[in-house]
Amino acid sequence: MTKTDARPLNKRDFETLADFRYQIRKFVRFSEQLALRHGLKPQQYLLLLQIRGYPGRDWATVGELAERLQAHHHGVVALISRCETLGLVQRRRSAEDRRQIEVRVLEKGDKLLNKLARLHRAELVSLQGRFVVPTLRNFQQR
Repeated sequence: MTKTDARPLNKRDFETLADFRYQIRKFVRFSEQLALRHGLKPQQYLLLLQIRGYPGRDWATVGELAERLQAHHHGVVALISRCETLGLVQRRRSAEDRRQIEVRVLEKGDKLLNKLARLHRAELVSLQGRFVVPTLRNFQQR
């Protein structure tokens, strides 16, 4: 534990943390409601986003998606199955490593994802200046 970690928190510290958490929750709620209005469950939108947004490629493995979604492997398998049934994603055995399954977004999923991602980007732009990640400098020094 560092000296910064050991010092007691003051009122301003709690206000900073509370406001940051509040801003995160407002954005998450916006995202959840937006997904639902467009016929997707929030986790389905997040799955599509994490596949397309996976660094360096347009597919991801189940294990990678479980990490990115911070979910259990078996829960992500079930989520992928539901999205596959809806025609949003496809599982494909890797040509490079036959043990690996690649999860890819299909055209239907891509269209929905693009629409939702544009709306999310617009919301983030509208939050500039209000949605601020606190830095350690924002916490009062004693």
